[in-house]
Amino acid sequence: MSLMTVAVRPPIQELPINSACCMWLLNHSTWHLVAGRVRGSDGVSMVNGPPSFDENADFKRDSSKMCKVMAFSPDGSLFAWCNGETVSVVSVLDFKPVQNLPLPRATGLHFSSKGTHLATWYPYFTTKDQPRGEPNLHLWNLQTGQCVKSFFQKKQQTWPPCWTEDECIVSRQVSNELNFYEDNNFEKIAHRLIQQKVADYKLSPGASPIKVAIYVHGTQGTPSFVRLYKYPNFGGPDTAIANKSFFKGDHATLMWNKNATALLTLATTDVDKTGASYYGEQGLHYLATNGDSAVVQLPKNGPIYDAAWSPNSTEFCVVYGFMPAKATLFNLKCDPIFDFGTGPRNVVAYSPSGRLLTLAGFGNLRGKMEFWDSQRQELVGRVEAPDSTTFSWCPDGLHIVTATCSPRLRVGNGYKLWRCDSPAPPSSEFSCDVPELWEVLWRPIDLPEPELQTGTSDKALASGDHKKTANAPQAPQAYRPPAMRDRPDTVKGLQDEELYKPVRRSIPGLPADAVKEATRSKAKNRRAPKKALKTAKAGEQNKKSDIVEDETLTSKPETQVKDPAVSNSATAQSNDLALTTEKRLKGLNKKLKAIKKLKEDQASGKQLQKGQLVKIESEGDLLKEIAELAPKINSQL
Repeated sequence: MSLMTVAVRPPIQELPINSACCMWLLNHSTWHLVAGRVRGSDGVSMVNGPPSFDENADFKRDSSKMCKVMAFSPDGSLFAWCNGETVSVVSVLDFKPVQNLPLPRATGLHFSSKGTHLATWYPYFTTKDQPRGEPNLHLWNLQTGQCVKSFFQKKQQTWPPCWTEDECIVSRQVSNELNFYEDNNFEKIAHRLIQQKVADYKLSPGASPIKVAIYVHGTQGTPSFVRLYKYPNFGGPDTAIANKSFFKGDHATLMWNKNATALLTLATTDVDKTGASYYGEQGLHYLATNGDSAVVQLPKNGPIYDAAWSPNSTEFCVVYGFMPAKATLFNLKCDPIFDFGTGPRNVVAYSPSGRLLTLAGFGNLRGKMEFWDSQRQELVGRVEAPDSTTFSWCPDGLHIVTATCSPRLRVGNGYKLWRCDSPAPPSSEFSCDVPELWEVLWRPIDLPEPELQTGTSDKALASGDHKKTANAPQAPQAYRPPAMRDRPDTVKGLQDEELYKPVRRSIPGLPADAVKEATRSKAKNRRAPKKALKTAKAGEQNKKSDIVEDETLTSKPETQVKDPAVSNSATAQSNDLALTTEKRLKGLNKKLKAIKKLKEDQASGKQLQKGQLVKIESEGDLLKEIAELAPKINSQL
């Protein structure tokens, strides 16, 4: 009986391209039409996907070196880019031009949900002739090519308007409020959500009823908070369907699940006041539309690198903790249900169907990627994409793209296309020399869940044997300390910390319990207080004196010999008593000297305080106590 498994291929192609804008058309007989684009210093171009990898002749390359931005419509039917002169919009199906908009400075493009409107933005500026500036956010009707509305938008962070999936509602953030328009009628504001210091918001996906999540940054002494509202009930805090307040939140990322029933909020501070992390402090909070809210408790300390909802909307995965980072799967009650172990990772991403889960480490990490079967919760393969700065799943759920882009990295730019449905690599390759790569995009398209191929055993996938060929040279192995060489490379479920625990060395010929006991004794002696060490030394001296005394007593008759244990105990008690009495006597003499000095000051005419006079009056009691202690010391000696 064969088990279905998923294998991660070596890269289908590795392009040393730093710039070409490419489009992948996976038009193999068993694949659906999928597309992607790459933008760089050589402009915008298109490349067919496997098996040919040649440039698509139907799309005319734009060789401008000023291509600042590009974007697909959400349904993948339209594509727009700015080449420094105009904003061009074309149909992806036949590559015919749809509109050419005279916007040479455009640096932001955003399509409406159905592709009927295009929002463009460029930085706000003023001149002597126009001290108040001019509107820099424009909404264009792509059927008529007319600008239907213009706004002033100074901040780049929240400039794109947000449409619902049916385009019945569109929202826009302004100072201290959110404006909502209906049916793309931008002449009249249908509803307002007024909230002081609102910093970000997010509309829920899906159809009506629409929910709105807002994040309000707290000031000194007041916490930040996230609230959920049901459109259009914006009557104030009492009308909110869920609320969660928290401190330590300079910024927040709002993440709805696909069914719009729950929201994750990743709150981040710029500075960690404890100094434990360079990246500030993070906290993950959960809100549900039924009013529930909670803090997601993470069992390992450290930053929260990433979090992602599963497409099934019933679970989410979090990557967190100091390196090696831990990855854990949680349910809607914020309870951990599976532990993926630890490793060098800071990114988590689900495939579009949710069948595969990718855990990867990019940026300052080596680019190792792990692929897990989210249904069986089993590791199915590993690959490595060093120096990658961009990662995304293909809409077909079978391919991913990793890229090294500028200006994040200006050397070694290029992209790699990986296939995740078969262990056999393809034979065709494509390469192109271009100066620098700026951006890589897949064309969005809705596709059914892929049928993953079978035939590779779980053991081969986990060990990486599916990547080896007869003629391929063996890759150099990473150095492993001797104590770690007999231990497994992979872990599964709640066993991850064992790999990173130090292994205690054993001494040949000596039992393990004896080594452990000796180690404990050394540690105990290091932690012993000074007082205990002094007592131990005093005990050794007492033992020596007892030995001398015993030797003396051996010459006497047996009736005169005392019990050594009783003698040692009595001697130790006597020494302790004598030491205590001597310390007390020294303290009393010190007080008498202080009283003597106070009397001299009083005799010289210096005015004394009330407490000093009381101290002089206690001289008689001190002398009496000294007289009582002196005979005791003499008798003990």
